[in-house]
Amino acid sequence: MTGSEIRRKFLDYFCRQEHTEVKSSSLVPANDPTLLFTNAGMNQFKDTFLGLEERDYKRATTAQKCVRAGGKHNDLENVGRTARHHTFFEMLGNFSFGDYFKEGAIRYAWDFLTNDMGLDPEKLWATVYLDDDEAYDLWHEMIGIPKKRIIRLGEKDNFWSMGDTGPCGPCSEILYDQGPSMSCGEQCGIGSCDCDRYLEIWNLVFMQYNRDEDGKMTPLPKPSIDTGMGLERLAAVVQGVQSNYDTDLLRKIIAAGEKISGKTYGADPDHDVSLRVLADHSRATTFLIADGILPANEGRGYVLRRIMRRAARHGKMLGLDEPFLYRLAETVAAEMGEAYPELKDSLPFVTRVIRSEEERFGETLDRGLRVLDEELEKLKSSGKTVLSGEVTFKLYDTFGFPVDLTVDIIEKDGFSVDQEGFEAEMKKQQEKSRQAWKGSGEEAVSAVYKSLAGEGLQSEFIGYDHFAGEGKVLALVHDGEVVSKATAGQTVEILFDRTPFYGESGGQVGDSGRGENLEGEVLFEVETATKPLDGIIMHRARIKTDELKLGDCCRLVVDREERRATARHHSATHLLQAKLQEVLGDHVKQAGSLVTPERLRFDFSHFSPLSEEEIDRVETLVNREIMENYPVHTELGTMEDAAAKGAMAIFGEKYGDVVRIVSMGEVSTELCGGTHVDMTGNIGCFKIISETGIAAGVRRIEALAGFAALNYIREREKIMIAAAARLKGIPEELVERIDRLLDQHRDQQKEIAQLKQKLVSASVGGGSAAGPAIEEFNGIPLLIRRVECDDPKEMRKIMDVFKAKNPDGITLLGAVHEGKAILIVHVGKPWQKKYPAGTLIRELAAKVGGRGGGKPELAQAGGPDGDRLDAALEGLKELLA
Repeated sequence: MTGSEIRRKFLDYFCRQEHTEVKSSSLVPANDPTLLFTNAGMNQFKDTFLGLEERDYKRATTAQKCVRAGGKHNDLENVGRTARHHTFFEMLGNFSFGDYFKEGAIRYAWDFLTNDMGLDPEKLWATVYLDDDEAYDLWHEMIGIPKKRIIRLGEKDNFWSMGDTGPCGPCSEILYDQGPSMSCGEQCGIGSCDCDRYLEIWNLVFMQYNRDEDGKMTPLPKPSIDTGMGLERLAAVVQGVQSNYDTDLLRKIIAAGEKISGKTYGADPDHDVSLRVLADHSRATTFLIADGILPANEGRGYVLRRIMRRAARHGKMLGLDEPFLYRLAETVAAEMGEAYPELKDSLPFVTRVIRSEEERFGETLDRGLRVLDEELEKLKSSGKTVLSGEVTFKLYDTFGFPVDLTVDIIEKDGFSVDQEGFEAEMKKQQEKSRQAWKGSGEEAVSAVYKSLAGEGLQSEFIGYDHFAGEGKVLALVHDGEVVSKATAGQTVEILFDRTPFYGESGGQVGDSGRGENLEGEVLFEVETATKPLDGIIMHRARIKTDELKLGDCCRLVVDREERRATARHHSATHLLQAKLQEVLGDHVKQAGSLVTPERLRFDFSHFSPLSEEEIDRVETLVNREIMENYPVHTELGTMEDAAAKGAMAIFGEKYGDVVRIVSMGEVSTELCGGTHVDMTGNIGCFKIISETGIAAGVRRIEALAGFAALNYIREREKIMIAAAARLKGIPEELVERIDRLLDQHRDQQKEIAQLKQKLVSASVGGGSAAGPAIEEFNGIPLLIRRVECDDPKEMRKIMDVFKAKNPDGITLLGAVHEGKAILIVHVGKPWQKKYPAGTLIRELAAKVGGRGGGKPELAQAGGPDGDRLDAALEGLKELLA
């Protein structure tokens, strides 16, 4: 039975038990700051367990993609070295939201394992929490497991929580006895060791509590069930292999690694580790990028980068010097694309991101080797043989060198590594990482909004068709607390039963406007509207009247011109994406957006800056579609309906069962909940004002539409007319006149430079009293001089003149420019080995608060402390002494 068949059988089994099959959520957790990545099947149901979110089903089943490679769940360094550790894995799960509880969970699990999977009941064991007599009795009396195969364990093993806070409860694990051959010895036993004889395959969590930040546990509204079973582990048991990496889920990717590297799996233990790392890390990399995460230096992107670079290092160990990981991503997509269609859809983008990062890391690795060579030279000159933990960690963290790679490189030359120092640096970094990751999930939804949703309060949005409408006050929130009334001068958040105000979401800012009583008197000014949860639209407003209280009816009026300007920019964003794909290719995907009344910002996947011609073409095509005046059509449908229409969705966006499809003629079809123009002609005009890079493989366009674009063009026209007038010409002659001025300026600069060179030569030459004073110091011809210099770049030209007078000695020049010190040193060939210029300049630069470097012959530096220049010049003799 293949891994794919096991996945399908699991989902089908629970569908037969009246569970709803729910698609895997993104690896980017929604609305949860406690998580770096989705690491369990229940993550997407957290609010349901807490009673804050209602779903139209009480039972669910999923095959959830998961990553554990940071924060609490950090398995990275063990991956490849054990049979079970992974960064990416699939978790099969069944869930009950206040429906069945322990009896149902235990019965379903046993039935599926013994009947559908065909596992030997005599090899199955169960663990329960210490005082969970109910679960113990169910396993013994209902299922029939002998008491000797039911083990009671403590909180460490049998009390489950998603993190430091959140849903939790006692759990019961099902283990499979792989036989005495897998035993670790006489002390082998459940709860006594970590060997693989008794393999944990399924965890049944009896969700009863919610733990807050103080550790207090509160009973959940309805006891629920959360189960999780690693597909890779189950496949290993069903397929009769002793390692997850020997299942078909990973063996095919390992085979691809064998083909690329020319190595044979099983022939060399070290190569086997590397091939397993490649198989695991290629899965994690492919899935993370497909979910919109890109390599970066912080947060999720940093973990992805570490995973990719670890894979690249192991590729090096297999003799792979060219990019290869992107090729494994193709295998991952081929093997898993049926279960996770997003892999195939995003494969061109994924492979380009991976290849780009691999090429970048190749350069980093070379720089790391140069740093290591420099450090070894220092050790040799000082007679030391131990590379410090600080340097070893820098090589590891900055340049991606594992400790064993550093050891391999330096051992042959008689050096060793300070392992304890490295571990100390590693602990410091892990602590910093934990602090950085603690809040790196998506922004948390405030508890007050969840409580409103939990009470069943909701807003009906009527703003697609109306700029004004009546609404009744359902809730008032002041400083994060629910209140019964608000008074004049207070800024509060108001929830109405109906509203025409669009709540900020999907990249579109919230509406502003006002609220009136039914007589037309202004009660409050709405600054903006937000949408923290589906159905909850909060109006941040400043109260103008004496009092506003629950139950009051108001007439809500949206700022019409502001909304229309926002709609122009939002519709223009849709046309922009369509035209970017037409000009650049289908790999272009939205990676973020901002739509306001003043402008639009659109982030998209692409690997190089757009040329001027590409920008012009995109802008022209968008304006052409505006002039075609296509109708903008919206309709509601299912995700299947949207897919049939070719509608574009956004990476990682959470969509409901019913989606809104926005079409603009045959040009653009997208899933979108925002507000739009009725006809593309209403956008008016479109102007791109900037195109920049914001991350590896992500570009950003900022643009204007409608009156904003027209005003921008008018302002630029005014500037051009004013500039032409300054040059006593007309706008059409502006470029020609500027070019003439620039040519004239360049000629003058050359003339000035030549005059300066003559002045320097005159001051140095002829052996006059004004000439250079070369003195003998410890047998070294020494020339130290303070000079006048307006530009750090000129110092090298000045040095060329001085070193000609002292070619075999040491020459140090210094200058002050705009209060900052400039230093340059030249060392003649006879002294370069003993006194390399780069070493001298580093020491001298420190005296002026700066740093610098260079080659043994010539080095330059600068520093902010110009008043310390003389001290730096005098310091040369101290160094030489």
